[in-house]
Amino acid sequence: MSDEEDLDDLEPEQDDLEKEDDKDTEEWEDYKKEGEDLSEDWLPTPLTEEMVKEGLSMLCKTGNGLAHAYVKLDLKDKDLTDISLLCSYIHLRYVDISENHLTDLAPLNNLTHLLWLKADGNQLRSAQLNELPYLQIASFAYNQITDTEGISHPRLASLDLKGNRIQVVTGLDPEKLKSLHTLELRGNQLYTTMGINLPKLKKLFLAQNMLKKVEGLESLSDLTTLHLRDNHIETLSGFTKEMQSLQYLNLSLRELAKLRELPKLRALVLLENPCTDETDYRQEALVQMPHLERLDKEFYEEEERAEADEIRQRMKEEQEQEPQPEHDLEPDQPST
Repeated sequence: MSDEEDLDDLEPEQDDLEKEDDKDTEEWEDYKKEGEDLSEDWLPTPLTEEMVKEGLSMLCKTGNGLAHAYVKLDLKDKDLTDISLLCSYIHLRYVDISENHLTDLAPLNNLTHLLWLKADGNQLRSAQLNELPYLQIASFAYNQITDTEGISHPRLASLDLKGNRIQVVTGLDPEKLKSLHTLELRGNQLYTTMGINLPKLKKLFLAQNMLKKVEGLESLSDLTTLHLRDNHIETLSGFTKEMQSLQYLNLSLRELAKLRELPKLRALVLLENPCTDETDYRQEALVQMPHLERLDKEFYEEEERAEADEIRQRMKEEQEQEPQPEHDLEPDQPST
């Protein structure tokens, strides 16, 4: 089995987005409750050779093909405060150090063969690492990270930073992150979407932040999935026709007309939005967006589509019958 196939097996499934919404909301609430009871005073617990021996698995050939080494290491939930010992395990490709008390990832800088890293649930204040040439999946969820600086791995495809303290995205260089297609920033303190200038991005998760509008996402022409639920979105002025690939949108707000500029939008979630209290909001959404297939996880019936078509046609006819404003005629210019 190749490294790429192994990596596909280990990557979290994100196909069923609607089920993830409820799961992630519950997970975030549980994490916040647990965080209130946690103490930052931990007994020093450095990584030992015995712990490494117990956690190693997956024997593979090394880079030159002349030797073998274990390439997967599971150190989840070991109360670790220090992983300096990992500096010497240069053949590791898959590392799980989640649910510990780590504040420093510097020992991982030596792991230049690393493909997959999970460091969730630690005490990290930064996700910064030296450039790791083969790293494809990295997760730093539920830490205390305050910025997105120092993330420049050229093959990174999926980056998870949910449940941190990030207020604004900075330092994500599109020239260095050409492979990044999934960015997870749910449950942070974001007040702006500026700084997410990643043209290759396909999935962007921004729920449970402090956003009031969408801005600076015009270049994301490949974006297919955008989560904005549980923010303070007041306007859709940031949605433009350049976001032509967007198919799945989850948000809370009243303004719908602007979404007509998203020709590939197929699924829209407006749950817990005040507009859902109105009896005709499903019809209004379909009138504005004829290509919509699902609203709030329910497919549109043919009867609903037919009614929306009639309303749209009637609106068009009424508009055509409106008298055109008379333009003031310019006075004839004297001939010379």
